[in-house]
Amino acid sequence: MFNKVLEALDEALADWGMMQQTSGDEGAEHAERFERHFYDFIDEFEKWFRTLELQPKELEDAESLKEVGQIESLLPGPLQLNFTMELERIIDGYQTTRFD
Repeated sequence: MFNKVLEALDEALADWGMMQQTSGDEGAEHAERFERHFYDFIDEFEKWFRTLELQPKELEDAESLKEVGQIESLLPGPLQLNFTMELERIIDGYQTTRFD
């Protein structure tokens, strides 16, 4: 199941790379794709996280998971905060609604 998380992350990171190389309308298109795929990745991550027998209750405990460390090592610096904020939300049990 964690493979689905990594596949979704790869797709988001590909969009991130394209977004960094473009501007104008093309850049905006890649930015929209990145945002959609980043939250697809977060959704897959949350599904995986919820399957853990012992779900971490603190951010530090979650960050000590091997899989979370793997994700953090793949994320570019600017995306680290976004992931950390989503991880905290997941740990706290908050649900979000996204609008297109």
